[in-house]
Amino acid sequence: MCGRFTLSISKEAIENELGIVISDYQESYNIAPTQKVLGVVGSAEGYRAGYFRWGLIPKWAKNPSIGAKMINARSETVDEKRSFQPLLSRRRCAIIADGFYEWKRDNDKKVPYRILLNNKQVFTFAGLWDKWEREGEEIVTCTILTTEPNELMSEIHDRMPVILSEQSRELWLNPSVQDQEMLKQILRPYDAEEMSLYQVSTQVNNPRNNDATLIQSV
Repeated sequence: MCGRFTLSISKEAIENELGIVISDYQESYNIAPTQKVLGVVGSAEGYRAGYFRWGLIPKWAKNPSIGAKMINARSETVDEKRSFQPLLSRRRCAIIADGFYEWKRDNDKKVPYRILLNNKQVFTFAGLWDKWEREGEEIVTCTILTTEPNELMSEIHDRMPVILSEQSRELWLNPSVQDQEMLKQILRPYDAEEMSLYQVSTQVNNPRNNDATLIQSV
């Protein structure tokens, strides 16, 4: 799964890498469910960046609290689930990150690790988004797609987020692409040889903690 991640890289680096313009940017070392996350959607005019609330609230939901339970969607069955299937063709997004956390069980403890690309650059998770509206209230939310782990992640967990390569991101964000079988083909584990991980402090366990010490190796 993916339950916590980071975006600590500079605004300029993100804009240069993804070819977008960002407003109201602030780094975060401990992004947690229900918080706002920076993402990108594709359109005929190009990429557009903005913020979503993390935790999908389906259009049909009566209560927005369901979003806290829908932070991830399994890529293997995304085209079978009522909440996600319609979004796969028309409401795809890429969630921007520069690392994510996962916890490895060690006897009775859970040890946190930070996972990132070897080049330490910004990357994007495959995501889906939706707009929930009730009685004048509007909330734009998202979920992050997960897949089976690669060789690196299998040491820690049995799932990992779908990280998009540059080529797969272009396809994922292309609004003219609606073939769900084709889209599912790119929802695969990222190349383990291009990733690395290291242990971090258990201070990351508390989502209220959010500073640069969280991404330091211990």
